[in-house]
Amino acid sequence: MPSAMASSLHRVLLIAVVAAAAAIDGVRGSAMVTGTVFCDQCKDGKISLFDYPLSGVKVAMACRGSDGTVTTVREETTNLFGGYTMKFDGAPDFSSCYTQVAITEHRSTGCAAAAGPAKSPRLIFSMFEMELYSVDPLLSQPVQPTFFCHNSHSPALPPPITTVPARPPPIPVPSQQPPLTPYRCPPLPPAFKLPPMPPVPFFEASACSYQYWLMPEYKCYWKVVHPDMKVALIFGPSAARIYGMEMTLQVGLQGRGDLYRTLLREGITALLNSYNSFYFPYNPFRVVESLNKALMGSPRSILRTARRFMKANSGHDQVTCKFKAC
Repeated sequence: MPSAMASSLHRVLLIAVVAAAAAIDGVRGSAMVTGTVFCDQCKDGKISLFDYPLSGVKVAMACRGSDGTVTTVREETTNLFGGYTMKFDGAPDFSSCYTQVAITEHRSTGCAAAAGPAKSPRLIFSMFEMELYSVDPLLSQPVQPTFFCHNSHSPALPPPITTVPARPPPIPVPSQQPPLTPYRCPPLPPAFKLPPMPPVPFFEASACSYQYWLMPEYKCYWKVVHPDMKVALIFGPSAARIYGMEMTLQVGLQGRGDLYRTLLREGITALLNSYNSFYFPYNPFRVVESLNKALMGSPRSILRTARRFMKANSGHDQVTCKFKAC
């Protein structure tokens, strides 16, 4: 019995200490807003099979003041997976705030040419003056829908017009019918052939070396990422520690003569190939994971990973590069 009472007392004291610590820490207060940006390739205003998370775009939060003035309070850039996080001190009131993709001159082409509708933050968690808000997925749109999108809204057909046929005049019956002349049908015109469907490169086996990705005539194949994006943003902290925060993918593709630069060059090439072809041996997540694992290992593991990337980028001497000049 005393043991049970001691155990109960211990639990009560533990709960009291935790609550007091949380209350003391909660005096400062904080709020966090999270969300994701998708590329609306078909410009249909909703997330479909063809849409994908969009990285490297700015998301702005704006709030309307009591005088009606709208002020931008925070801007963040989406990560590799299209997500963003905004942190605020205290417990701000987001009832008159909204978030939206911020279109800049630097990213006014591709899928960041137009912003979708703004969305308001929704409170999903609140405890000890710590609040967590979520924003429904934001959309960023290209100038024109992608070629494989089709318009699902067909124009309505007019109602059929019902007419009463007029009664033809009676046909006189001749006393003797002339002999019938056999009628020959005219030759039919040749059958109409549909034009060939445009190729879908994503579903073709293709592997291109880094030299192809550096050529300006193939720049249109940079789909999910673009040459000016930072290596640190794409590959994470381990890559930032080795290559710095300012190196771009374009510069990384030109690396040579060094073990680490060779790994980065082939890793970037593998990432681009994985976005370009469904049948590439690596998917984007595996490319990032393999490169980071090699950076944390020995020089031998770096060399081994670089060689594997290089073989995949060369198509293992079986798959060629399917690029066509843009």
